[in-house]
Formats: sequence, C-alpha cells, structure tokens
Amino acid sequence: MRTVNVVNHPNSKFNAFTLFQHSEQQAQRNLALLEQLQTTLDVKDLIDIFAIEVAKYLDFAGIYFKHVDVNASARGSRQAKAERQFELKINDQFLGIITYAVNTPISIFNDKVLTELHQLLINPLNNAVKYHQAIQLAMQDSLTQLGNRRSFDEQIKRSIAQANRRQASVGLILCDLNKFKAVNDLFGHAIGDNVLIHFSKALRQSVRDTDYVFRFGGDEFAIIVTDASRQSLTVIEQRIYYTMSQDTLLTKYNVTSSLGLTFMKRTDDVSSFFQRADQALYSQKMNISQKLSVVLKC
Repeated sequence: MRTVNVVNHPNSKFNAFTLFQHSEQQAQRNLALLEQLQTTLDVKDLIDIFAIEVAKYLDFAGIYFKHVDVNASARGSRQAKAERQFELKINDQFLGIITYAVNTPISIFNDKVLTELHQLLINPLNNAVKYHQAIQLAMQDSLTQLGNRRSFDEQIKRSIAQANRRQASVGLILCDLNKFKAVNDLFGHAIGDNVLIHFSKALRQSVRDTDYVFRFGGDEFAIIVTDASRQSLTVIEQRIYYTMSQDTLLTKYNVTSSLGLTFMKRTDDVSSFFQRADQALYSQKMNISQKLSVVLKC
C-alpha cells in the first residue's frame, strides 16, 4: 500500500524562529539536526543523518529519496509491508519524493512530526541536489552528454582499484573517427557535431550497462569495460562497427572509426594502461592508412 503526502516549504530561506515553536528540548533537537544537515552536500549522507533522527519517532524499515537526477537510501534500508510517500516542494517547485518503508501505519502524531522534520531537511537537501547537478555538469561533455576527460580520469582509477581488489580484469577501448576533419571541412561544423552525437549513441548502444563511455574532446572517445574478457571486448568492437553501419547519418557521410583495445595488467598504473590502448589505436590507424594507400595506387 502506498500513500502520498505533499510537503511544501513556503520559501527557500529557512526561518530560524520556527525551531523554537516547541518545547526547549524539542527546539534543541531541531537545532542539532539542522546543524548536522548543514555539514554535508552529499545526498546519501543527508538521508543517513536524517534517518537517525527519524528513528527516534518512527519504526521504519527503510527511507528512500528520489529526484530526477539523484537517488539515495538510508543505510540498511529494506522493503516492508507498506510505503508512505511525501512529495517535497519548495515554493511549489517539486524537489523529490521521500519514501518510508513501514510495517505498521504511521500515526497522526508521527505524521505531524515527519512533516516538521521535512521542513528542516528540505533546504539542505535542495542544496545537495544542486551541488550534485553542478558536479555532474562539470564531469559531462555538453555535446554528447557522455562523461568528459575529467570523469574518465576518476573512473579509470576506481575501475583499476576495484579490479585489483576483486581479482577481475578491466578493458579499455580508445576510439576516434577516421578523416573526421574532412567531414567538418566539407560539410561544416553543424554536420560534424551531428556525426559526433550519432557516434556517441552508437557507442552507448554497443556497451553493457556496467561499462562507461567518455568523450575527451574532438573525435576522441574512450570506453572502460568492467569485468572484461577477450570475448567481451571483441563483442563490443563488433557491435560498434555494426551499429555504425546501421546509422543513416554515419553511412551518409561515410564515417568510419578506429579502435584501440587492451587489458589492464597487474603491473599497470593509469598511465601505462592508457598508453598501451593509445598505441593499439595508433597501430590500427596506421594499418587503415596503409591499406587506403595501396587501394589508391591500384
């Protein structure tokens, strides 16, 4: 069973006097909670802090927050018999939905308590969501919506560390477009941008949900393949070529791609891993150039 309530914060500026419209003990609790909520801009940490306070009033199995750009759940959250949802708003602008998983109905008193606690949570949560959005924009390529080079640098470090802990393997595929400058020169940068967008979609469609795709800039792209095997890299490579061949825009402008594939070695750091993939890409481009040269001579 699911019930939805609406909690609308009347304005974006918190009125500190509302902290003291209760008993002195409750006012001190509210103030302490607000101070804790202001110590972080991480949505997950906020929900964890908030859950500790809610636990003083409500027996719940889980607390979940959902926003269009970020989801978070309190530590140890699990499903229960019913859900009670509160729609959080600021100045009638939707912020997100906070859901309580409960095994027994929430009493009228606790419903009122939760509504008041939400008033303390809304502004710190709104700030955390905006911070998350700003970070995502800083890590995203604006044209293709893929991760950018900064995002790649952070993810490759995480992927290597996770693979070493789990005794798994990571694959790296570097990609670029052949003769992309000629597309820009002959047809203009608007067409060139469309080519990059379509190529980025082809890459997305060719990888698994657990893999990561990035654009460094220009026509340079990268794919981090988690839990990689020779077969998985080969399958992704074949999918990329096939998906490109099915794209009407890419075929119209005769766009092709070169790919450099490699696996992480246990002795690798980020630099050596990347350099080996880059060398594989360079080798493939040289092979393509040599084959084209032979064709032209014939």
